[in-house]
Amino acid sequence: MAWTWLSSTAAPLQQLVSFLQKQSRTSDVQKKQVIMELRDNLNLFKEAIDTPTSYDRLIDLLSNDAYRNAVKENFAFHKIKGGRILAKHVKDDRNLRYTGWTAEKLMDKIDEKIQALKNLKKLNGGSVEKIAPKISLKVSNLYFRMKLMADFIYESER
Repeated sequence: MAWTWLSSTAAPLQQLVSFLQKQSRTSDVQKKQVIMELRDNLNLFKEAIDTPTSYDRLIDLLSNDAYRNAVKENFAFHKIKGGRILAKHVKDDRNLRYTGWTAEKLMDKIDEKIQALKNLKKLNGGSVEKIAPKISLKVSNLYFRMKLMADFIYESER
């Protein structure tokens, strides 16, 4: 599996993962779980650079449970990061369309994409390998959404 689209972001990704580790040290349980889930999902992509894996395996390991639990608990996502995504938060041009979005709206789209990938895998007999070109784009879109969320949170700390 070629992860060339991911390798160009390896250095900033390591920095973001380390930052999210520090941000997860909070007494707010819901916030902690959502940030840890974002960190863990980004870590999966970081590991895919070093140890290429199949899209099937990556999809199996992606999680959206903390997000869904936070929604059930009526968590206020502005606690993760208030305000709206501005052009200065966007490090990858493909994410410019998310300018003006809130953390809640972006997290909802991340959850939606993870769930769609899991469902697509189920609909295709437990494997997405036969639709790999389509999946490659979907997985890269998910990654860049998650990276934007981390960049958005990180921007306030710089």
